[in-house]
Amino acid sequence: MASSHEEVTLLGAIASAFACRVKIALKLKGVKYKYVEENLRNKSELLLKSNPVHKKIPVFIHNEKPIAESLVIVEYIDETWKNNPILPSDLTKDPWLVSGPNSLMTSILGENNNFGIVDVARESVFTVDEKEREKNVTETYEGLQFLENELKDKKFFGGEEVGLVDIAGVYIAFWVPFIQEIAGLKLLTSEKFPKLYKWSQEFVNHPVVKESLPPRDP
Repeated sequence: MASSHEEVTLLGAIASAFACRVKIALKLKGVKYKYVEENLRNKSELLLKSNPVHKKIPVFIHNEKPIAESLVIVEYIDETWKNNPILPSDLTKDPWLVSGPNSLMTSILGENNNFGIVDVARESVFTVDEKEREKNVTETYEGLQFLENELKDKKFFGGEEVGLVDIAGVYIAFWVPFIQEIAGLKLLTSEKFPKLYKWSQEFVNHPVVKESLPPRDP
């Protein structure tokens, strides 16, 4: 539970979708924090000390207690600061709000973080072989279709307000459009995935989310 005196630090990188998740959660809660931009080629002693096993960002440090893994951090923030809940109080009304982030992560990253939307979308950019490229695009479509089906007719995955599943999906809403622009592909479009595309626009233009995203221009 939050106390009157808080020491809150986030170790991240500007281009990291995972660090962006934590920034959105902190912004939603109105939590003031110190942000430390990490050079991932020359990691700081604080990062190595705070996440000695994986040595990855983001790392959230609350009153000297380090926490790793973006969704674990977001849930911790929601449990610690009770205002503007990210998860609803009654999860029995929609069990997918509990399992959704994990399902979304599997769709984005694949089983055991291996070859999901992230990788197949990237492969679509860099693969020269046309057959392989088509295969990667097809697999990306399958992942996006899964999310299209789960969204149904809701504004956000959690309903009318941004929730945990939406925050987990920031990569799709913000970074996938970059990838398709670079590659000249049509991955997430209003024609192919009307509900998911509308969600992505609502999400990235939400005032809190918009302030937490990196600039589009270099």
